Amino acid sequence: MDGSQGEIEGLPLEPAAVRRFLSDNPDFIREDVGLLGELGLKVAAGNVVDFGPAALARVHAAQQREATQRQQLEETARANFSAQAQTHGAVVDLLDARNHSDLAWRLDELAQARFGLAAAVIALEADERVPAGWKMLVQGQVDMILDGPQRLARMGFAPTALGLFGDKAEKVRSMAMVRMAIWEPSRQGVLAFGSADPAGFTPDMGTELVAFLARVVERTAERWPIL
Repeated sequence: MDGSQGEIEGLPLEPAAVRRFLSDNPDFIREDVGLLGELGLKVAAGNVVDFGPAALARVHAAQQREATQRQQLEETARANFSAQAQTHGAVVDLLDARNHSDLAWRLDELAQARFGLAAAVIALEADERVPAGWKMLVQGQVDMILDGPQRLARMGFAPTALGLFGDKAEKVRSMAMVRMAIWEPSRQGVLAFGSADPAGFTPDMGTELVAFLARVVERTAERWPIL
């Protein structure tokens, strides 16, 4: 290294000192190909040092991906927290039910007020009648609605399940349905939520919170004998 370049070793590492050194030694960066690469720079026409577009594009793309992923994680966390909070509030409402009819009414009301849904219904397979406010199904209809005897839940749109929602069926564009078994010997039933949004419930969604509400409805309904 010549004397002029060596002088930087005796200078304090301050921006003014670095700027003065580069001004006195204009070829220092331009002739160091390795350093140019590390800094994402290139020598353009006319010996002008220019930022490498590819390097800048990579940095920008990485920052955009990181920002997008962070935003998605934050939005998912907020949505999960909100859904859990609303579900816990719904459980308290259901536990205050006074009878089977009140349970069905509370379920439909909280579905609309807390979750913004079109309707919610409790349906039960029975030979004669079901509690007031519940939907009566024939034997084997739960399996048909859920698309198989082994399925515990079904998310999305199922035309065969529209009848569950009665006069509100025309508003329903997607459903969340969970199998239930109530009393001993067990009676097959289904808890169904209907959304006016086609994307409200989709097949790729998890069923944990809906299944949890179904278990709450089962245990609450078993407080009283079926009449």
